[in-house]
Amino acid sequence: MTTEARSAQNRTQLIAHFDDYKTRDAQSDGWTKLWEKDEAHLWDRGRPSPALQSFLETHPYRETLFREGEKRPLKAFVPGCGKGHDVALLARYGYQVWGLEVSQTAVDTAKENIKTQLNSSTNHGTTDVVLGDFFQKGYEDQFGPDFRGFDLIYDYTFLCALLPEMRKDWAERIKSLLAPTGVLVCLEFPMWKPLKAPGPPWGLNGVHWNLLADGGDGTVDESGKLVSGGKDQGSFERVVYWSPPESFEQSRGEDMISVWKLK
Repeated sequence: MTTEARSAQNRTQLIAHFDDYKTRDAQSDGWTKLWEKDEAHLWDRGRPSPALQSFLETHPYRETLFREGEKRPLKAFVPGCGKGHDVALLARYGYQVWGLEVSQTAVDTAKENIKTQLNSSTNHGTTDVVLGDFFQKGYEDQFGPDFRGFDLIYDYTFLCALLPEMRKDWAERIKSLLAPTGVLVCLEFPMWKPLKAPGPPWGLNGVHWNLLADGGDGTVDESGKLVSGGKDQGSFERVVYWSPPESFEQSRGEDMISVWKLK
């Protein structure tokens, strides 16, 4: 079976699974059940994102991200971190990184995987994975007494896993967790999937701009078009929009990396 055929099969299984978890309140239970059934293979790629790695290594914006000369460790956050591959990657670049997952099984799995990935590295930032509901504040005390927001928040397969009706709240929560000088880095995926097609993953072509720049709610009308929030009414400004030279095969070559800062 080809990689694309296997990916299509996995997407079909995910969509069928969430037929039993269609409401917002049921989403956490849906993901928890998958972790408990050891079915993370339905979305896990087994390694850090090559697109993010290429961005961190080669893009000119890396100088802004790493802020050489900064006297304090930079803090990064990966909500919906899965097995923690990208948590480990960011730690290799010196960030103090926190991942977030909604299942204790996921938290334990991620911690073990991150430990394994960083085992051969002696020079990396600290890592932790915390249990919590992204939209609630109960887990924030685990970020330390001096927490004033993250310097970097990374989203790859978290927004696309959320019901469209949850997207506006995602944008507001990201805003509340980001430091005033911090950046949101998004690997926009899947860009090829129609906006009205069932998920997860849900199609996101144009959704980030709608939510972050225009201040829309990320929902789609009957014709399949995003509902506009009004031009430039969002809280974020996009400072980078980049097509990575490499990404996972499932992206079909259409992934984009976008970087956002608060206006």
